[in-house]
Amino acid sequence: MSKIALLGYGVVARGVLEVLAENGALLARRLGAPLEVKSILVRRDFPGDPNAGKFVRDFAGICADPEIEAVVEVMGGEEPAYTYTAAALRAGKHVVTANKQLLAHRGQELLDIAGETGVNYLFEASVGGGIPILRPLRECLSANRVDEVCGILNGTTNYILTEMIQCGTDFSEALSQAQALGYAEADPTADVEGLDAQRKICILADLAFGRNMPPEAVSAQGIRAVSREDVEYAQRLGCVVKLLGRALRLPDGTAAAYVAPHFISKTNLLSHVDGVMNGIVVRGNAVGECLFYGPGAGGRATASAVVSDVVDALLHASRRKDWGWAASGAPEPQSAAAVVSRWFLRTDAGLAPIGAAFGNVQFLSHSGAPAGEYAFLTPPMTETALLARVGDMPLLSRYRVLD
Repeated sequence: MSKIALLGYGVVARGVLEVLAENGALLARRLGAPLEVKSILVRRDFPGDPNAGKFVRDFAGICADPEIEAVVEVMGGEEPAYTYTAAALRAGKHVVTANKQLLAHRGQELLDIAGETGVNYLFEASVGGGIPILRPLRECLSANRVDEVCGILNGTTNYILTEMIQCGTDFSEALSQAQALGYAEADPTADVEGLDAQRKICILADLAFGRNMPPEAVSAQGIRAVSREDVEYAQRLGCVVKLLGRALRLPDGTAAAYVAPHFISKTNLLSHVDGVMNGIVVRGNAVGECLFYGPGAGGRATASAVVSDVVDALLHASRRKDWGWAASGAPEPQSAAAVVSRWFLRTDAGLAPIGAAFGNVQFLSHSGAPAGEYAFLTPPMTETALLARVGDMPLLSRYRVLD
């Protein structure tokens, strides 16, 4: 019998219990022994809950229990998740997590502790929910130099943008719909401001490039400013608007990562990832482009990745899986301002300033555009070069364009 503990009793923890109940016999065959949740750390009472007999309030008891081989941290946030995770690792217990915030900010420290004690710290569920992406990136594509990871990493914002594209709704209406359907929290800040995607692209960049990419090195722009006019302009260009997290190797061997809404060509694989689904493209120098697609959130989907990590940790109990990345070393992280793109610009500055800054450009139009508003595409250039040309010209919209 292999016994584990859950830290937290939210949607993902309940999903873990459901997966274990439904697939227990299958998991027992794969592990060579039944897998059981012995303890569940809770912060409040759940009267009448069928799992009440497993509830505990004392984390120290979990650490001291010799029967518990692995701890599943699904609490979220940095504290007390960091303190509990570090203590469990130091106690010689494997830890599996879905906590992207903790991984992005403190993952290097926790991986170092796991290395010191010879246990596994696994986190497939921290990016992409149920989509297998971290293990393929680290193991299945190990023959490649990864040059770019680019993805739709947040289902809430993807649902909002899909509604704006397909139904013509504006941002506030689409957000209200997402909240009513349970896709968005009452406070949607982490989603719509790009912070959730920022944490996820940090983890992907860490694994892709083998170097710690801290959140403070990754700029994040959300979707609050996306308008119906922007959506219509994108459609006229044969594009859709998507919030992307990108991590890419630059020509000089350095790397950059950022989160921002983009105009994406409808020929791009990611342009067809709609609703609450996630999609991640990995570009390797040997394999080319691979698309990973599936449900990026939800209790059961995320629990699928969590339980898979538990099985992996226990099967490799005597042979630690090294998922660490270096605190330093190539490629050095650079600002997203160094990434070259074409740009879509919309302004009411007038023809003379546009001509002075960009020369002859082909202007775009749409039926609802007010007089005096101009929209156009720039040649490929860095954000630094773009801003130098724009100067004090007022911009109504600015998007990178991805073919």
